[in-house]
Amino acid sequence: MYDYLIVGGGSAGCVLAARLSEDPQARVALIEAGDADRSALIHCPAGIALMARTGQANWAFATAPQPGLGGRSGYQPRGKVLGGSSSINAMIYIRGQHEDYDGWAAAGNPGWSWAEVLPYFLKAEHNERGASAWHGGGGPLNVMDLPEPNPWSQRFIEAARQAGFDENPDFNGASQEGVGYYQVTHRGGERFSAAKAYLAPALARPNLEVITGAQALKLVLEGRRAVGVEVLQGGTRRVLQARREVVLAAGALQSPQLLLLSGIGPGAELQALGLPVLHELPGVGRHLHDHPDVVLLVDAPQARDTVGVSVGGAWRVLGGVQQWRAQRSGMLTTNFAEAGAFLRTRNDEARPDIQLHFVIGKLVDHGRSTVLGHGWSAHVCVLRPKSRGSVALASPDPLAPPRIDPGFLSDPDDLRRLMAGVRLTHRILAQPALAGGGQPTAAGLDEAALERWVRAKADTIYHPVGSCRMGPGADDVVDAELRVKGIAGLRIADASIMPSIVSGNTNAPTIMIGEKAADMIRRANA
Repeated sequence: MYDYLIVGGGSAGCVLAARLSEDPQARVALIEAGDADRSALIHCPAGIALMARTGQANWAFATAPQPGLGGRSGYQPRGKVLGGSSSINAMIYIRGQHEDYDGWAAAGNPGWSWAEVLPYFLKAEHNERGASAWHGGGGPLNVMDLPEPNPWSQRFIEAARQAGFDENPDFNGASQEGVGYYQVTHRGGERFSAAKAYLAPALARPNLEVITGAQALKLVLEGRRAVGVEVLQGGTRRVLQARREVVLAAGALQSPQLLLLSGIGPGAELQALGLPVLHELPGVGRHLHDHPDVVLLVDAPQARDTVGVSVGGAWRVLGGVQQWRAQRSGMLTTNFAEAGAFLRTRNDEARPDIQLHFVIGKLVDHGRSTVLGHGWSAHVCVLRPKSRGSVALASPDPLAPPRIDPGFLSDPDDLRRLMAGVRLTHRILAQPALAGGGQPTAAGLDEAALERWVRAKADTIYHPVGSCRMGPGADDVVDAELRVKGIAGLRIADASIMPSIVSGNTNAPTIMIGEKAADMIRRANA
């Protein structure tokens, strides 16, 4: 028996476990299907390259075939380890645009405007640049500039300036627009995940129990109240009970899955799978969306200081391994996507509608395929896509993956913006600062050929949100206090509650959601 059960030891779950256990009178359990974050590949920033190939600490889901992608199934990596996706991501710290959160509040979610969420970003953050109006100086999450960026990242920034775009030294400051370096969640040459930032300092508390290797199977309900969670651990099923609240923090793909497995969701879907309908809630699993993304490649054999597969490149990596082991410095402190940009595809756009990530190597198939030689890549993604999809049950078996349908490029506006973003990025990659490389992929294609290429290559940039949407409407799942509608003692605190996706990487906003949810829960149970 616990006061609070938190399902999912990821970015928001680690925040909740740490914050709720600050009350010594509250007994807290954090349930995580994966293991502890012991692997050196997690802690070494450049280890993401090998994790992508091995599938380590990763649910590695696939989508349903996507008509907008020519019938292909896409890739959906999600962290299966303490720290969740903050233990396998590219460590980029981005909050999004101020208008994103004002839009949440305007949609009927009081308390979620930019002015109201900024204090939670500041509370979470310790920025090594120092505290300011825009940055926290004493929070658990360490944010810093990359200490040893690759020289080609600076060349990309210069190329964007040559193409007419302004440099922005702080994407999380007064304005997001421009080109520059990303700040990262690192400390001392290592990844600084939510598990390191929040959970590790709290592990000695006697009132906090972290249960790893335990997959949640369903919620336990007494009437219309959540009172526990049934888990499978080591081949044994058991029930953990909650006196006060159960909080789902399993992410945009698995929080709705767990609701559905528990008989909470669209009744017709549940009945079709032979599951009882304990609470009709039609919005569960609806409104899933994500940033659609394509990657442009440039072959540059002379760029030997990029990360590439060659004899010289292998020697550099071996030297980098030794340096990182001894000093936590050197080339393996890279997050690969060191620089980027937030740009407008048209001058009449009110704010940036695309994001670029410049990668210091040739990236193919999410890093799962080996590409010989040296060069660089550029991600192009649409910041506020209109396409919507869903998460549903593929099977009543709780161990089966969910059916994930992001609906990529189902809205023609997303395709238009993505194609315009590719054209714009081609212009940057053609500037003198990046001279010496070959033609980027898809260069010189006419509109029809470019559309075919985008549909053949687009996929996720790992930001699924919205599948348990917050709002006042009948199709919304949680209210502005993150309480699941119609079920007492149950909240959701993860990216699934986002009414609309933020304009940028989703890890920092998810941590903010965890901070804000912890305050809500403590106030309600005071």
